[in-house]
Amino acid sequence: MRLDRVRWGIIGCGDVCEVKSGPAMQKAEGSELVAVMRRDGEKARDYAQRHGVPKWFSNADDLINDPEVNAVYVATPPSSHLEYAVKAAQAGKPVYVEKPMARTHAECHQMIEACQKAGLPLFVAYYRRRLPAFLKVKDLIDSGAIGEMRCVSLKLLHPPSPNDLDKGNLPWRVRPEISGGGYFVDLGSHQFDLLDFLLGPITRVQGHATNLAGLYSAEDTVSASFSFESGVVGTGLWSFVASQVAQTDLTEITGSKGKVSYSTFAKAAVRLETDRGVEEFNLPNPEHIQQPLIQTVVDELRGKGRCPSTAETGARTSWVIDEVLREWRLVQRGASA
Repeated sequence: MRLDRVRWGIIGCGDVCEVKSGPAMQKAEGSELVAVMRRDGEKARDYAQRHGVPKWFSNADDLINDPEVNAVYVATPPSSHLEYAVKAAQAGKPVYVEKPMARTHAECHQMIEACQKAGLPLFVAYYRRRLPAFLKVKDLIDSGAIGEMRCVSLKLLHPPSPNDLDKGNLPWRVRPEISGGGYFVDLGSHQFDLLDFLLGPITRVQGHATNLAGLYSAEDTVSASFSFESGVVGTGLWSFVASQVAQTDLTEITGSKGKVSYSTFAKAAVRLETDRGVEEFNLPNPEHIQQPLIQTVVDELRGKGRCPSTAETGARTSWVIDEVLREWRLVQRGASA
């Protein structure tokens, strides 16, 4: 399909839409935000008034079926991504869905099937694929700055969030029925999608997960080994109950002539190390961090370009997450039976 102008409707105008994405839809060329929805109608109205959005709703179906809306952004937690993506597709409207794409790879495929049946594109908000720092990493790899690829290691260690201590009101990100798992699903998906972008698809995965702190039911500590279609191998370690002094966010990609390292979430320089020395590249994020990716979505819908974060790439990342957590989820199901 081709749209003259993309008129967005947002389902779930919460925190992520305040700065990261909502204003980006208003500022992207050929794009405008015409409607927002939240189950709490007063909060939807408040968002619309503060951001100059013409319409607001408290029912998702009303937004999806509004004739002024010709593209839908699903910005809810993962448990409702499938439902809303299918409804939008059935209404003939392309979909941009928050990450992770869904709770499981199987749900991703249901979303893909619904959009394919309707002849519509489906995009996923893995916006790091268009941020300056990671485009620099890709340029360094593709230009041969570190030689032929050999291996990858990543480590993400965090102390518990204060919100994790409130057992009566746990964040949705550590409630598997809503998120699909814990912080590993929410944050690890960004890391694996970025590796897919930089090095190609991961095709083999083994993982181990556990819960060591007992703050919530989801996994809080994870390790994984994986290999790419190219043969490059990798390892990962995640803990969301580590000490403050151990806090780490580091990915290293090693080649035959050097290595490049970066932080996925922290504001840190991209670092290139070769036998010629060390170079660092400080490349700040845009004000609205999703705007570069949203612009590619708008461009594709207008027939002027291609978006690098598709349903297929998003589903590949969900498959990797599923494989890492396969054994853990089987054990959890057995324990709850």
